[in-house]
Amino acid sequence: MNVTALVMAGGRGSRLNLSEEKPLLKLSGRPLIEYVLDALNNAHIDDIVVAVSDYTRKTAEYIKKKGLRVIHTPGSGFCLDAKYAIEKLSLETTLTVSADLPFITGKFIDEVLAYYEQSGKPALTVVAPLEVYRKYNSSEGYPITLRGQVVVPIGVNVVNGARI
Repeated sequence: MNVTALVMAGGRGSRLNLSEEKPLLKLSGRPLIEYVLDALNNAHIDDIVVAVSDYTRKTAEYIKKKGLRVIHTPGSGFCLDAKYAIEKLSLETTLTVSADLPFITGKFIDEVLAYYEQSGKPALTVVAPLEVYRKYNSSEGYPITLRGQVVVPIGVNVVNGARI
């Protein structure tokens, strides 16, 4: 399975009310997006594209200097920007991942991809139970009810772009 990772780095980060772009916020001296890129480089990913917008111009510059591909999206939100990038680049199997997940690992990404491939479904969204999500996050996220349990998407998805 040929997989393109689409790192979603174009959001406003408005809940944080910071002057710095969220993907470039530092944790232990490194921008958050670096942790995500490291995880992707340690996973079975064939290509990496970073989705930016007018809200994240510094992030775009930073990524271009690293020699990675960048796509400029409208800045309309995670789902709409992911759809825009997938269609514009004619991507097929695409892992979308938020740029602000510093604890993600290559092993986790590979497990998600293996589950997706085994499922035979056109899309997969990784979720966490709301009580677990609350334990590690200051925001409520976007809770949904799935099979009678309230869960929150964690910013990792796999989609067959040919089916969009």
